[in-house]
Amino acid sequence: MTTIVHLVRHGEVHNPEKILYGRLSGYHLSERGRNMAHATAAELAEHQVGYLVASPLQRAQETAQPFAARLGLEVHTDERVIEAGNELEGLHIKGVRSALWNPKLWPKLRRPSEPSWGEPYEQIRDRMWEAIDDAREAARGAEAVIVSHQLPIVMIQRDTQHKPLAHNPAARQCELASVTSLVFDEDGDLMDVVYSEPASAI
Repeated sequence: MTTIVHLVRHGEVHNPEKILYGRLSGYHLSERGRNMAHATAAELAEHQVGYLVASPLQRAQETAQPFAARLGLEVHTDERVIEAGNELEGLHIKGVRSALWNPKLWPKLRRPSEPSWGEPYEQIRDRMWEAIDDAREAARGAEAVIVSHQLPIVMIQRDTQHKPLAHNPAARQCELASVTSLVFDEDGDLMDVVYSEPASAI
């Protein structure tokens, strides 16, 4: 008897100012992001999903709605799968307008392996595993969906691959509306990790 927990990254966010939005409120899905959410929900519609969880942030809640509609499930909100805490949120951090050119911010960048600008990688990993374990128990013998964010999902990917949590963001494999599926045996031991991109054509 296997149990599968699908970690779904939210769809594209409407962010014309291209700032690091982090946990800021008011960032909703773009039209493309809504289409992504529908495509990924359609991919999992025939699965035996019995439990649905989402981060409290608006983009995750909106991504979860097509799953709730197709699967006939309530969306359970879980603070443990929220975006990583980041002291740089609200800033432009890319291109010529990047706030990172400001020397006042450089102390926040002094220890990237922790990282010094936000929530420790180990803390993100641990809270995610707690939420995954609870979802696995709730869906025992079937499947669960957790709608979360890129970095929290990447922490689980790297942990299952026995890789250091500190990493180059350019090396991440966690596209918008992607699915990282954790397959557990009946004793709760991890058997396999499968990655897919149901919305890649959008």
